[in-house]
Amino acid sequence: MLRPDALIAGGGPAGAAVALQLARAGRRPLLVDRQRERADPVCGGFMGGDAIASLAALGIDVQGLGAHPITRARIFAGRRVAEAPLPFQAAGLSRACLDEHLLTLAAAAGAGIERGVTIRQAFPDRLTVDLADGASLTGDALFLATGKHELRGAARPVAMGNDPALGLRTRLEPGEALLHGLTGVIELHLFRHGYAGLLLQEDGGANLCLSVAQSRLKAAGGDPARLIEEIACETPVLGDRFAGATSVGPWVSIARVPYGWRARQTTPGLFRLGDQAAVIASLAGDGVAIALASAARAARDYLREGPAGAVTYQPGFARQTARPVLLAESLRRTGERPMLAGALLALLGQAPGLITRAAALTRTDREEVASP
Repeated sequence: MLRPDALIAGGGPAGAAVALQLARAGRRPLLVDRQRERADPVCGGFMGGDAIASLAALGIDVQGLGAHPITRARIFAGRRVAEAPLPFQAAGLSRACLDEHLLTLAAAAGAGIERGVTIRQAFPDRLTVDLADGASLTGDALFLATGKHELRGAARPVAMGNDPALGLRTRLEPGEALLHGLTGVIELHLFRHGYAGLLLQEDGGANLCLSVAQSRLKAAGGDPARLIEEIACETPVLGDRFAGATSVGPWVSIARVPYGWRARQTTPGLFRLGDQAAVIASLAGDGVAIALASAARAARDYLREGPAGAVTYQPGFARQTARPVLLAESLRRTGERPMLAGALLALLGQAPGLITRAAALTRTDREEVASP
């Protein structure tokens, strides 16, 4: 196998988008992904205006993929509710659909795509990864795009608290009432030590994602359905929404989510993308937008400066994401405290324009798509 120009670890939006842009610029990227078929991970599903613009710059029309249009945000805390229009056209699109489309485009552009390949360990100083089958791969640059999952040898240097957040996700088959309630809306449900997001996707299902302290799931015996029952005592509408599903799919999870973390420095040739670069609380932000923005900026700096461009890219992207990540983290911490959340919802109920403003401030400024 020829030595690739760029070795990309991970086939989510960040990895697939950077592979697509480098291939279109005439480079030889090789992307390796542990999944043979793309499926919905814990995070994703909501496409904000910045994500939609980044996809459009790549030639992707989310409406053409059948995305569910979203124009309003609705927030619940206990029995309080506030609702306001979003400052942009948003959409619900499953990660399985988005990721598969990006990977197909990248392969068509000439990127090497290897699926069902597990990376055992990374060696950033050598820009090399060892695979589970004993083989090794080396590139002129290594792009880490493994999402919230850590890669042995290249773990994010972040300290976790005693009760870290974990993510949970399932797909609900909506009944008539649930379908009507979620049409055109993204809902956020705030509760003690966590929050939940709920929206409709292009496949007709409702995407339910939770960020919750590890201790809450443990107290529920590790059973997500029981956890929902307990949360419903705090935010009854979420309980009603869950009960309005005709079926509930399997739960997927990710532990120890380092919300608020950003990579501020790197070494030549090592580009951290997506959640490996900045982890935003999806209460008010959009992880897919960060993934796509990181791919565009990393591709641009790599094409301009080669592997040395990583040293320009990483601190630059940390600055680019500082405002949305820090603001989203502040809102997340407020929403997870019932007394503060109640006061916040009372304020938002009187001034719903603040929801619109917060949604605008947590967007990630988009870089131009890389060109040769």
